[in-house]
Amino acid sequence: MTGRVPASGTVHWIGAGLSTGSGLAGLCRTAGRVLLWHRTEDRAAEALAGLGLTGLAEPRALAPGALGAALEPGDAVVSMLPAPEHAGLLAACVRAGAHFACSSYASPELLAHAEAARAAGVVVLTESGLDPGIDHLFAHSLIGRARARIGEHTPAAYRLHSYCGGVPAVPDDFRYRFSWAPLGVLNALRTPARYLEDGAEVTAGRPWEATRPLRLGGETFEAYPNRDSVPFLAQYGLPAAWTPRTFVRGTLRPDGWLRAWQPVFRELTAGDDERIAALARELAAAHPATEADRDRVVLSVSLEVDTGGGRPWTGAYLLDTTGDAEESAMARSVSRPLAVGVRHILDGSLPAGLHRAAGTGRRADRWLTELAGEGMEFSLVLGQ
Repeated sequence: MTGRVPASGTVHWIGAGLSTGSGLAGLCRTAGRVLLWHRTEDRAAEALAGLGLTGLAEPRALAPGALGAALEPGDAVVSMLPAPEHAGLLAACVRAGAHFACSSYASPELLAHAEAARAAGVVVLTESGLDPGIDHLFAHSLIGRARARIGEHTPAAYRLHSYCGGVPAVPDDFRYRFSWAPLGVLNALRTPARYLEDGAEVTAGRPWEATRPLRLGGETFEAYPNRDSVPFLAQYGLPAAWTPRTFVRGTLRPDGWLRAWQPVFRELTAGDDERIAALARELAAAHPATEADRDRVVLSVSLEVDTGGGRPWTGAYLLDTTGDAEESAMARSVSRPLAVGVRHILDGSLPAGLHRAAGTGRRADRWLTELAGEGMEFSLVLGQ
């Protein structure tokens, strides 16, 4: 098959967990038909009621085989399930000629289906939530602006920093609240972080040991590198004439986090998998997010490009949003950009094959304009 399967206008939103928010409501206003799939039909109906969407989307039970039987060519499937379940959903989409979207990274399991999806005329949209997602939009927008100002072939050195964190709106002594199982947070801290600094590749075996203060909007945070930043050098497509000096993607935490978590770090250093799993359970019980808590999402992406003339080009985006009684900051920040991406599937502007949020500065700026129209607030500060 050549081209892409025309969108039918029907959206299947799979799962209604903590990251499902007003993005789903936006799709209910713009898509022809929306179905919310959850563990049972009653749970799906309860989720719709909690979002004020009763009657605007159809509740469905995610029983074995039910989704596959319901899919029609051109439908769009939005997976809010855990990342290991994405590949199975995508395989079902390819068989049905349905499009696929998620907010997670493009895993090797997803990539294994990418060519079959393209050949079947199916759009596969990944990395389109908050981080990954809005961070990519900010980075591509800044790179596009710097490229337009400096030029594709002008030799330059650049520094790109991208930090994101979901934190308590009012930090407690522990400087964190767990809204889901903390084992993922602990295992991320046990994973070495690879990044570039001062022109050299660095690997931090214990990422928290690379924590540094970061001043944003008059407030001090703590930032540390997270996992592997290096592959994003190619993904972001900076000009070949520009040399990376610093390139790091990482995590933000409130000021005081490094001190408060010292007992946790000692456990991470000495403990085995069984002990870390037990620690995760202990932390979940000791520091849970409650109904009264409000969360906060802070995302900062900055770029400096120096041509050696004494005044480097600089640009920085900052998103800082706090949850309210109707919606958490995390749900808002994940579901709204994902919904914008799904609308790009519905309007036919994304070709068949694999996509990660926006791949160019122009598309990123369009996406950000649409997000601003959806009520997402963020700031852009440019230097020379």
